Amino acid sequence: MIGASSRGPDVKLRIAIWAGVGALVVVLWNLVVVSNLSTIGFALAYVTCPIAALTRHHAISFYEALLINTATYALIGTVVEIVWRHYNQTRSI
Repeated sequence: MIGASSRGPDVKLRIAIWAGVGALVVVLWNLVVVSNLSTIGFALAYVTCPIAALTRHHAISFYEALLINTATYALIGTVVEIVWRHYNQTRSI
């Protein structure tokens, strides 16, 4: 149990890093969108910034996209951490 509590801050830091990456993705795509994107560019934007695909027909502000994508990446990071921790625990047994 002592080992589990010492890993807590590391997990929170990694999830915060995932959220930061999500915010960075929105900022970078906002800069790229100023130029014309090809079909491949739009496909890549939809994969890396899921909110872009969901809001194709409805305008949202930059800050809304930033908040939603940050939360999305934090959720993805949480799922990855849970799976990673489960995999490491089953592997060490």
